[in-house]
This record gives sequence, C-alpha cells and structure tokens, in this order.
Amino acid sequence: MQLLLFLVFLIVYLMSLTGNLLIISTVCSDSHLHSPMFFFLINLSFLEICYVTVTVPKLLAVLIAQNKTISFMQCMIQMYLFLACTDAEIYLLTAMAYDRYVAICKPLHYTIIMNKKVCIILVLVSWTIGFLDPAPHVTLISQASFCSSNEINHFFCDMTALMTLSCSGTSVIEHINYIEGPLLCFTPLILTIISYVYIISAILKIQSAKGRQKAFSTCSSHLTVVLLFYGTTIGVYLRPKPAYSMDLNKLVSVVYITAVPLLNPLIYSLRNKELKETLRKTTRRTISIPKLI
Repeated sequence: MQLLLFLVFLIVYLMSLTGNLLIISTVCSDSHLHSPMFFFLINLSFLEICYVTVTVPKLLAVLIAQNKTISFMQCMIQMYLFLACTDAEIYLLTAMAYDRYVAICKPLHYTIIMNKKVCIILVLVSWTIGFLDPAPHVTLISQASFCSSNEINHFFCDMTALMTLSCSGTSVIEHINYIEGPLLCFTPLILTIISYVYIISAILKIQSAKGRQKAFSTCSSHLTVVLLFYGTTIGVYLRPKPAYSMDLNKLVSVVYITAVPLLNPLIYSLRNKELKETLRKTTRRTISIPKLI
C-alpha cells in the first residue's frame, strides 16, 4: 500500500512541477505574454512549486524509509514555509482579482493603472505578508511542550496536528487564529468577491454574446482557482472545533498540497486562449527539433 501511495504522490509531484515550470518558461519566452495577468500567473506557478516542494518530497521519503522521523527543526521549517506559501497565495490571488477588475471594468486605463511598478509592488506585498505572518504561530508552537507523544498524526508538519500534541495549552494560538483568520483570510476574500461583483456586472452589460464570452474567459480560470483554493483552505484551518476531525483534515490537506498545484496549470492552460495557443506552438517546436537535427 505504501509503495502504491509513493508512486501516486511521486507522479502527482512530477506532474505539478512539470506543469508549473512549463507555464513559467512559456510566459517568459513569449513577449506577447509579458502582461500583468501573466506576470501574476508565473508568480502563482512558482508559489505552487514551493507548495509541493515543501511537503511532498519529505512525504515520499517517509513512505519508503524505515525510519519515519523528522527532526524538530525540520518540522518547524516545513510548517513555517507551508504557512508562508498559503498566506502569500491568499494575497496574490487578491491582486490577480484586482487585475481582472481593472481589465474588465476600466479597459481604457488598464495599462496606466496596472503598470510595471504597481504589479511589482502587489507581488512584493503578497510575498512579504506571506513570510511575516506565520512567524508568531511558529514561534509559539516551537515553545510548546510535547510530553504525551511525538507522533504526528498527519502527512506533514501541519499546525493543527502539532497543536493536538501539545500538553502546554494552545489557547493563545487558537485565539490568534480566530482573530487573524478573518483579517488575513476573509478580508482578501471579500475584496475578491467585490471585484467579481463589479466584473460580472460589467460583463452582463456587454451587448454581444461573443463579447460577453470573451470577457468572461479572461477571468474564469482565476475564479476557478480562487474557489478551489479558498474551499480547501477554509476546510482545513477555519472549521469550528465541533466539526473538526483529524482524518478529514488529512484528506482535505492531501487535496490542498497535491491536487491544487496540479490543477492550477491545467485550469489556466485549458481556459486561457493566449496561453493555450503559445503552449501548442511551444510543443510543436519542441517535437520538431529532433527532425531538424
């Protein structure tokens, strides 16, 4: 069974890396894709690579190794990096929603509003908040006492799994989660929802069906990714205690750390016409190289 799981996770990991690296290389190599939307997309793809690289390689090692252990320091680093990637993605998806709002609702001012400087600032803010926010959580958990057991009931060093092992009390961390959760998770979500209310309203005002379809196609991939990301995030970290189940948490986390990074490049490549066409050209060019040689 463990060998089967190893093969499944290995295949998913390699597919995630390949898909996201392909998007990054395609966007970087084609000047026609050097726009704010694709600038955010390559940052999202890099973030997805970080997700799977932080968690899956260690999971693969545990599945085939006799000694299924992780050092305390490695565990804290893994938890910190995972939380940092999660927070960074929340804000990056919000920035992408704003980009789509400007593109649909203010098309004539798009290049002025979403200039290079603004795009870089939005990305830097997303990464900065992402890597600063988990610090208090990781610091508090690293100072907790684990006297009953040191066996983590999870696939990786997840914060909720470590909190259940602590015998020194986790009320402070729980309070931080419930105070900070609405601010750092729901505020960006609300901003994203507001952006899409304006976007959908603007799309419905377009007279032609073809125009509406074209406008919606530019943001449908992002909307799908947002729903997938927030659905799994809320399912893992913001459920009330009575509804909490570690088995359910592990199941949702597997989707969170493997399926989401795998599906994101598929969603964007299938739904975005420009990217799909460029990927097709790149694939044809790659296949034709051996013939030329």
